[in-house]
Amino acid sequence: MNVSRIAAIDVGNDCVKAIFGKYDRELYIPNVIARDTEDRPVIGIEDLNEKDPLDGIHIRIHSPALKENNVIYRVGNLATKSDNANELDPGSSKSEEDQTLVMLFTSLALDAVEGEIAKSSGSPKSVIDANYTLGTGLPLREVKEGKDVGYRSQLLGSVHQVEFLVTPKYQGLKVNIKFDEVKVYPEGFAAYINLVMDKDLNIINRDLIDKRILIQDIGGLSTDVAVIKNRNVDDDKAQGFNIGVSESLEAIREEIRSKHGVELDSRRDVVEIITRKNDRNHIMVKGSRTSVHDITDRILLELAKKQYRHLRNVWQKNSQTEICYFVGGGSMVLKEYIKTLNNNLDGYNIEFFEDEKESIWMMANAYYKLVSDFVKKSNKDKKVAEQQTVKK
Repeated sequence: MNVSRIAAIDVGNDCVKAIFGKYDRELYIPNVIARDTEDRPVIGIEDLNEKDPLDGIHIRIHSPALKENNVIYRVGNLATKSDNANELDPGSSKSEEDQTLVMLFTSLALDAVEGEIAKSSGSPKSVIDANYTLGTGLPLREVKEGKDVGYRSQLLGSVHQVEFLVTPKYQGLKVNIKFDEVKVYPEGFAAYINLVMDKDLNIINRDLIDKRILIQDIGGLSTDVAVIKNRNVDDDKAQGFNIGVSESLEAIREEIRSKHGVELDSRRDVVEIITRKNDRNHIMVKGSRTSVHDITDRILLELAKKQYRHLRNVWQKNSQTEICYFVGGGSMVLKEYIKTLNNNLDGYNIEFFEDEKESIWMMANAYYKLVSDFVKKSNKDKKVAEQQTVKK
């Protein structure tokens, strides 16, 4: 019997962030897929034995959880170069999109193959069976609508197969994925756990434990505002909004294309232009460094105003709130705009994470802490049950 391995996966609109095992592997993959044929053309200089598998993910997925089964995809970096690349659409539900599952299964298969290669000293079996205990999450809005139940049940009780086709180092390998348990957490609650606990589940921010806190998690497709009091999310007062940064990133990408004739591969490229340390808000046009500040400022300021309105409305309904933490990839994009609005308007006590990685990996880290705690408690309960059986 295969031992179940811990997986904590945040399928973000921009990228998938995944943590495996005893924190021994991290994966970061752009959330982009493109349908493809079985024999994708390989450029002559592309040595499949030397290239990083993450740059050439080419797979077929079979799973009863998928609406469209047995489809071949390019995933991640390889997909961004395709004319038919797909990113999650604004307004879509994460729990109901095949793309969410494609990214989830791909991440797990990559981990399983790496583990098998390490275990077998570079000669893996052609069919790998992998068992996981998964911690993942959905936007608060979807959890409140009960969509987490269906999402969890379609993962449990089935075998999901990922077959690597023309993928560097992994070509011809198949991974059969089974879940021993799937825990689906509301994203706002996960952010709170990450704020107050370290990865060994020790309390690190004791002064936050009994505070009244808002956590505004700005994602690609949605925004969750979690209301924390008495160490719990107040489900009645927590709110999910169908607005994220994707639509604005897409608008920036489209305006850059029409105004400057520059085609950016994905929204990830737009995020890079907005957030990088050097040459921020600049692109190269025919070899010349060109500012796109006018485009990014106008579109992102408009979105920041909408996000600030949500903050104001939720804070008014929870007037004894002490602080609001902005988290998620979207908060990194909008940080300076929201700070400026707040300084000029209401002056709420708000906080951003200056460490970009900490903000972006917050959900994956939280799922890891929560699912690790679940496994620890389950193992403890099993031991107690076994001891009681022996006594009888």
